[in-house]
Amino acid sequence: MAESGRRQLVGVVLPSKMDKTAVVQVTRRFAHPIYKKFVSKNKKYYADDPANVAQTGDTVKIIEARQLSKLKRWRLVEVTKKAESLK
Repeated sequence: MAESGRRQLVGVVLPSKMDKTAVVQVTRRFAHPIYKKFVSKNKKYYADDPANVAQTGDTVKIIEARQLSKLKRWRLVEVTKKAESLK
C-alpha cells in the first residue's frame, strides 16, 4: 500500500478510551544543533482505526490521510508488532 507523496510514520499505541481511534506516539531522535548530543522528541498522532485492531503497546504504521475529524489526520495501515502480554 505504497501511496506516493504521503508520509508514513511508525510509533507505539498509547492507552485511550476512544472508539475507532488509536493514539500513536512517534519518537524521533536528532542531533542537537549546537551541542551535537542526541535528543528524543515525542509527538502524539490520532489515527483512524475503523476495525479497532490496535491495542495499547502495539507498534503500528500510520499514513497521512484527509482530515477525518477535528484532530484525526492519519490512518492506521498495519500493526507491525503486537504488544507483549503481562503474564
